[in-house]
Amino acid sequence: MSKLTSEARKAMPARQFAFPTQRKEPLENASHVRNAVARFNQVEGVSDAERDDAWQRIEAAASLYGVVLQEASWRELRARRTG
Repeated sequence: MSKLTSEARKAMPARQFAFPTQRKEPLENASHVRNAVARFNQVEGVSDAERDDAWQRIEAAASLYGVVLQEASWRELRARRTG
């Protein structure tokens, strides 16, 4: 994954994060999109509605950067982790 400096991260608009209010999981390239999916369940302090919105942003970024998602919903990530 490409390294994102703290200065570059601060300069990114909130809309480029899966969780913009918390500025968590940047979505600036394919590597970051894959990382956001891998770490999705590690994000704490967010509601299911925020997760729904974040997943929509991840899907849009995945499409933009050519990342194929195996999951249709973030809930599949949770099911895989607990099941």
